[in-house]
Amino acid sequence: RRDASPADTLNKTFDLFIERGASDEQANFPIVYTNALTQEAGPTPALSPDYQPLYEAIIEHIPPPKVDMDSPLQMLVANQSYDDYKGIIAVGRIYAGRITLGQNIARIDVHGHVTTAKVRYLFVFQGLQRIEVESAEAGEIIALAGIDAIGIGDTIADAENPVSLPPIRVEAPTVRMTFAVNTSPFAGREGTWGTSRKLRERLFDELKNNVALRVEETEKADTFLVSGRGELHLGILIETMRREGYEFQVSRPEVIYRKGEAGETLEPFEEVHIEVAESHLGTVIEMVGNRRGHMINMVRGDGTTYLTYLVPTRGLLGFRQQFLTATQGNGVMNNLFHDYLPLAGSIPERSQGSLVAWESGIATTYARRIAEDRGYLFVDPGAEVYEGMVIGQHQRPGDLNVNIAKKKHLTNVRAKSAETLETLTPARNMSLDECIEYLADDELLEVTPLNFRIRKRILSSDERGKQAKKEKVELEEQAEAA
Repeated sequence: RRDASPADTLNKTFDLFIERGASDEQANFPIVYTNALTQEAGPTPALSPDYQPLYEAIIEHIPPPKVDMDSPLQMLVANQSYDDYKGIIAVGRIYAGRITLGQNIARIDVHGHVTTAKVRYLFVFQGLQRIEVESAEAGEIIALAGIDAIGIGDTIADAENPVSLPPIRVEAPTVRMTFAVNTSPFAGREGTWGTSRKLRERLFDELKNNVALRVEETEKADTFLVSGRGELHLGILIETMRREGYEFQVSRPEVIYRKGEAGETLEPFEEVHIEVAESHLGTVIEMVGNRRGHMINMVRGDGTTYLTYLVPTRGLLGFRQQFLTATQGNGVMNNLFHDYLPLAGSIPERSQGSLVAWESGIATTYARRIAEDRGYLFVDPGAEVYEGMVIGQHQRPGDLNVNIAKKKHLTNVRAKSAETLETLTPARNMSLDECIEYLADDELLEVTPLNFRIRKRILSSDERGKQAKKEKVELEEQAEAA
């Protein structure tokens, strides 16, 4: 790559080893340079025409697993999947002993509770395939079925001598959003599955494979609270369900708060690593600072600056698209959960409002040309819209109702073909991630197999006006009481 810097990457890797307390032997690691695109590798930047140097380094430097064939069975469940016929399939490596098909085993959960079961299916892995076998021994990665309610971090042990291994703990969710039945005027047009029963079944089935996910029922039978490890985690679920033919609506993501030992409010923080060109450095530092980001490191390279921040998770909601826009698509940002820390304070909301369809109809070229002066539009002429649907982004704060379906009145002077000669700016087609980032608290995202549509929670413009006045009165009363 043009901006490749293997020497800098090597130095960062060495620094990481030192930060994690690596020994001298561990810090003296072998180095192999590779190019995955051309399938080349070598001990120096002068690469060989194949991966042979990489394979040789793996054989020479990576020790075989330490196993104990003669001790009682011990296996730690590291992953799981679900099969309609076999049930829960647990995946893990055998640390000690042997296991056979039909063997009685003990399952020790993360709380130390012991239950017994029998191995009904036993598999080993060959490439990406699962091969059914009669037995397996220490050092092998296997998959087995026959144990109900097994989870990641559980130990599979000998039934007569059950000894647990240190468990793997799945991190708790940090972000949540509501999944609900689609209530827009277009409900049922584009999806195969759209009822509350189907939505509930699909979400709870997801828990069998997606162990970091949480699903809760709410007071409304058609609405579910889904919690995950971040926007990306929940976004993958939304996209998967959409491709399966489901039709539903989701709310804006919100972070999950906790209470500290002293009763203080804690919120999740992310460790954010940013690579940005020098020309955009000032803009990025200002943007992250406005979102309560705390810089913990900055390294200047050859035209590129590497930044490390601690940023509240809520400060990253809706930030990625703004970051890419500010860096002209060249910035790189990666984030990783850090910890729960005291509340960082207020973070500015979206500064621009939405353009909202005033009435249902077909978007016209005439109305769209007029609306272009008000902001950026999400729909093209000919698109069907409904009252309360967000059809664009207002260039000023606050929402603006727009009659996007207004037609140009024809007279003897104007020709009907004149309307088609208008020059229009193409609509902004937003991806799922961009739609989720755009959402405000009073908006929902309608998800169907064919379209993403942003809409207001309250579709009627009159009802939204009444609600806004009611909220204003309540705020004034609270201010007077204070």
